[in-house]
Amino acid sequence: MILSALSPLLRIPALSGLTREALLKMDPETAHGATITALRLGLAPEQSHPDGAELRTNLCGLELTNPVGMAAGFDKNAEVARPLALMGFGMVEIGTVTPRPQAGNPKPRLFRIAAAEGVINRMGFNNEGHEAAFARLKGQRVPAALGVNIGANKDSVDFVADYVLGVKRFADLADYLTVNVSSPNTPGLRNLQADEALRRLLGEVLAARAKAKTRVPVFLKIAPDLDEAALDAIAAVVLATDLDGLIISNTTITRDAVTGLENATETGGLSGKPLFDLSTRRLAQMRQRVGTLPIIGVGGIHSPQSALAKIEAGANAIQLYSALVFTGLDLLDRLKRGLVAAVRAEGKTNIGQLVGTKTADWAEGRATVSQ
Repeated sequence: MILSALSPLLRIPALSGLTREALLKMDPETAHGATITALRLGLAPEQSHPDGAELRTNLCGLELTNPVGMAAGFDKNAEVARPLALMGFGMVEIGTVTPRPQAGNPKPRLFRIAAAEGVINRMGFNNEGHEAAFARLKGQRVPAALGVNIGANKDSVDFVADYVLGVKRFADLADYLTVNVSSPNTPGLRNLQADEALRRLLGEVLAARAKAKTRVPVFLKIAPDLDEAALDAIAAVVLATDLDGLIISNTTITRDAVTGLENATETGGLSGKPLFDLSTRRLAQMRQRVGTLPIIGVGGIHSPQSALAKIEAGANAIQLYSALVFTGLDLLDRLKRGLVAAVRAEGKTNIGQLVGTKTADWAEGRATVSQ
């Protein structure tokens, strides 16, 4: 029953408004699980045409056919990396995965803020653990850059040791790794963004990377709920290492953009459209601090205009997830077509030529994106 309702959603590019309405009437976690099942069963067709040359992107030595990725959180257990790649994502990031399986927080733990196209989650790194994800990915051909987002078990006595285990397990399998220290749903985790804790974390993670057979790029994913002094401190630590890049940002614990709306008072991290301005400003502010260090921009992308704005703010590549809940999976194709059109409109030949062209405006809060 659920799959029969879902299958029109996954036939790109045509989407059924009725199907989206039906999905939005389901419990959010049930709807998400049904979507994963549908993708796993092959109900999403392959992209029918190659990406335009304008979208080719080099990210830390990875050659992407386009700079649009699926963010972590959608495919926590590495079940549908290949189907997502075949749909046309330039990169697919699975996880967050922790060394040991864990159930996450009690349900309900996922909430829509429909009026603002936002989502609040307090999932708590629910996943099947390293070994399950590794078994699914081993030997699988994923025709996109494959990222593995690694985290720590909630009850771990040493969070840093858990990240080291993640590097050891996936360094020779992934195209890149993401060190996720910015989820608000694991108590104490965000403390690893602080100066000395971050030095130890990156030191041990990058030492473990150095022992792997291949030098896999490593990204650090940070929160948007950081003031400029904290951004200064993170930039100083990062630039003193050989970290490959940043992902900005994770969800926010602030509620200013959704005050008074249904579900806005639920505990957890807010994502989706309401996160866009905050995450994009933090991205631009960090771009000013880290020079040319690669940055993946994520947070609130919901339209071709917002995708372009994230790049103009300083992102070399972008990721999305929450907007798909409200717009449907054809958003991916619309974003890519919009980016190609933007490149051509500016008289350029590649999307990389638009990176950072409005960094100052976003950093200082002067920029906006048309809806």
